[in-house]
Amino acid sequence: MLKRCSLFLFIICTTIVQAQSFYEKNAEPRQDSIKKSEFIRSLGNGYLPTKYFNFDLRYLIKYNQYEGVRTGLGGVTNDAFSEKYRVNSYLVYGFRDHRFKYSIGGGFRVTKKTNTWINLSYTDDLQETGSTKFLTDKRLFQFFEPRLLNIDLFHKHVTKAIALEHQLLPELLTETELAVSNIDPTYAYGYPSNNSVIHSFHLSTAKLALQWNPFSQFGLTENGSKETKEGYPKFTLQYTKSFDNVFKSDFNFSKLDFRTIYKIRNKNDVFSEITLVSGIANGNTPLTHLYHAYPNNIRKETVMQRFSVAGINSFETMYFNEFFSDKFITFQLKHFLKPFNISERYKPQLVLITRYAIGDMKNPEKHEDITFGSLKKGYTESGFEINKLLFGFGLSFTYRYGAYHLPLFTDNFAFKFTFNVSL
Repeated sequence: MLKRCSLFLFIICTTIVQAQSFYEKNAEPRQDSIKKSEFIRSLGNGYLPTKYFNFDLRYLIKYNQYEGVRTGLGGVTNDAFSEKYRVNSYLVYGFRDHRFKYSIGGGFRVTKKTNTWINLSYTDDLQETGSTKFLTDKRLFQFFEPRLLNIDLFHKHVTKAIALEHQLLPELLTETELAVSNIDPTYAYGYPSNNSVIHSFHLSTAKLALQWNPFSQFGLTENGSKETKEGYPKFTLQYTKSFDNVFKSDFNFSKLDFRTIYKIRNKNDVFSEITLVSGIANGNTPLTHLYHAYPNNIRKETVMQRFSVAGINSFETMYFNEFFSDKFITFQLKHFLKPFNISERYKPQLVLITRYAIGDMKNPEKHEDITFGSLKKGYTESGFEINKLLFGFGLSFTYRYGAYHLPLFTDNFAFKFTFNVSL
């Protein structure tokens, strides 16, 4: 696993450096400074820009336990192509499951001032079981997604969707989506329905997502308002409704998901970050659309065999597929201490971390062919990270205690490395 992680990180870093060098060599000297700044900004948003098409770096290369190496290309047309229309697509291939995944989509802008778009998409891909994706998060980008390396519980989905993006206020972004999906778990799973047990199913859903940043500062651009200075707290709310017997949908359920992020800044680069995430599902909800608590620990015998990459907001000592809930709350506190001023360029930073999760499930017996636990007693872990020790790499140490403390002492430890790169 360590060799795979290192190779994965090396490929990403090499690709980024080579892309930047190529761009700089081909820029006009008198425009080099401006173009370089624009290039770095695009790269930080996850795009490698070209004249008419911006390549999306999210699809370049990834790794997980089900697909193995996942690689491909994707992107979206830019304003040079059209300011009113856009086309976005990707095609990837998993070398372990020997299967192509893809998405084809596009949109047209209704109103420029409020940056209102109507989007259409057709997607044939995988999604992690128990995960929640906020519609307004689709452009959040990480060069490296640590949890992805160890995930093995996915479900296939073929989804047709139509969505409306609208900037209701500078600080309030909304997105509404209507979708029809065919869901097929890649693992043994059954759910009782109408005197039988179904193993794959259809869903017809409506989603409404709100991203509210009331304390951020915004400025007007040619493409509407843009955030110029981040302010906290930030709030995200999403409501999902599944309708049975609509386009052959098998389930009738609703979900409400919430997240808030708050940063408390002090002097000398010292600050605290609080993240609160919660969700509740009502009705007949399959496991694919319930909640895990962002676990990031693999089931191996020793601490060093479990050595991998620490996530950003994940529970490092919680094993994958250990818990599922239909209602849950997670709380995370990170306190960033003043960086160690060893030299002008070498400044490692110590981060103190505490995480807590609590949840429950009303009818766990409805989820057949799979076993998992409950979080109703409350799950706690604490630890620390030392970041930016060498080329963005650091170390993480976390300990599991409280109600879900394990009998074998070493099973409660998680020792991993971290990876932090900022542009």
